[in-house]
Amino acid sequence: MQYSEILYAVENDIATITLNKPDAMNGLTTQMRAELLHAFRRAPSEARVIVYTGAGRGFCSGQDLGDAGSVEEIELEGTLRDEYEPLLRAIYDCPVPTIAAVNGPAAGAGANLALAADVVIAAQTAVFMQAFTRIGLIPDAGGTYWLPRQVGFSRAMGAALFAEKIDAKQAEDWGMIWQAVPDDEFMDVVNARSHQLATGPTEAYRLLKKAMRLSFDQTLDQQLESEAHLQGKAGRTRDFKEGVMAFLEKRSAKYEGR
Repeated sequence: MQYSEILYAVENDIATITLNKPDAMNGLTTQMRAELLHAFRRAPSEARVIVYTGAGRGFCSGQDLGDAGSVEEIELEGTLRDEYEPLLRAIYDCPVPTIAAVNGPAAGAGANLALAADVVIAAQTAVFMQAFTRIGLIPDAGGTYWLPRQVGFSRAMGAALFAEKIDAKQAEDWGMIWQAVPDDEFMDVVNARSHQLATGPTEAYRLLKKAMRLSFDQTLDQQLESEAHLQGKAGRTRDFKEGVMAFLEKRSAKYEGR
């Protein structure tokens, strides 16, 4: 696929996906969602970590309301099922770590696109907003799933009902995101974290992600059983052997990845 609304690059085992409609605050169109889906499905075979961010001063303003024409022509249920759901599943189920580098405002579906990542790092001036009730809608693009799990029921309800801006520091304090960093340090931190993951034990990360996801739907006994099974797999990898040898030899581990 030729990309026209995103940028895609791979360097040093890091795939960087950039929403690239800065004049429209990277609003999500049908074309952009198709390109993002293709990129997120492509990247795990080419890289060991995925970073996604926005061009210009914003991360993503959410659905581009002008993309579908008039209000009468907007078919929300079908769009969510056919376009958003596959994209969000591709991010959530991605076998390599994902980092959302939120460089500016993330609103509506754009906020929830960010929250789908394994790790969210935001510039301190970035804001998150569940803007849906401002136009008579409910949070979508996974918002009713991510928010209660990340910040708790009462905060999720307040964020959704009032549709107010939540700045990056508050999002960090709530546990909505991993880290808020000063704007002038933002890219240095994103680069350092992505490099850390790109040179880490890739198979362990894949198994770790699977274990964490399972925990939402399992009893303690089931989760302990899953942990044992997945840890057994991790213990048979070359990365585990390398990690132990590096520890015993007092040197940095050199993980091969795939």
